[in-house]
Amino acid sequence: MNNSNKVKPTILITNDDGYFAPGIRKLITIMRKIGRVIVVSSDQPMSGMGHAITIKTPLRLKTVCKEPEYEEYICNGTPVDCVKLGEQVVIKGKPDLLVSGINHGSNASINVIYSGTMAAVLEACIDGIPAIGFSLNDYSHDADFSHVDSYIESITHKVIKEGLPQGICLNVNLPAISESPIKGIKVCRQSHARWVEEFDSRHDPRGAEYHWLTGRFENDDTREDTDQWALENNFVSIVPVQYDLTAYKAIDLVKGWNL
Repeated sequence: MNNSNKVKPTILITNDDGYFAPGIRKLITIMRKIGRVIVVSSDQPMSGMGHAITIKTPLRLKTVCKEPEYEEYICNGTPVDCVKLGEQVVIKGKPDLLVSGINHGSNASINVIYSGTMAAVLEACIDGIPAIGFSLNDYSHDADFSHVDSYIESITHKVIKEGLPQGICLNVNLPAISESPIKGIKVCRQSHARWVEEFDSRHDPRGAEYHWLTGRFENDDTREDTDQWALENNFVSIVPVQYDLTAYKAIDLVKGWNL
């Protein structure tokens, strides 16, 4: 067989840090070695947007680049908007894979709930598209991504080859670069941690009160089968995630109320 005639997979890329973020530029470089790449990303940072969609203002797409096997667009929407536009307006069909990131900062534990990066992944999952979110445990804009290529490539190739169960996507978190090499990959559960939130309340020059959201991350779940433990111990963590939020264990309990 002539490998040059093989059809490359179509890979849709987005993120929540904006099209200019080093993380998405790194992900684009990696994915262009694997398939035909289409990028739809926001024109501004959208961190913490969760599964927000735009319904009160029109969405606009701007073409950045269009060449064989690579297209890039930016829009004024959220990460979920980017997935919808990529699928329905740009591709006019389903890509073979959606990858989101590489996020600047961890999306382990409860962060998956707030994350625009993972909201894009879940949106693709809802549409039956295999999807992976990649995040680096380094929040700086100039984070070093030089050590992540082989792990992202390996996980991506495996998902393209094996697929994912219906309704399941992957949340992948990578340790920040350090003097020690990454120890490997652990398939984990989501850590039972949370943000303890506070507000820094102030007054503007006119005397009106305003508030800045602050807080601290607390993790009392120290068992070794969690994503947070894996990151803290220099492992790549993979958590299979689902959009079905049904608490199946509680169904019989609530039925027993005889409502």
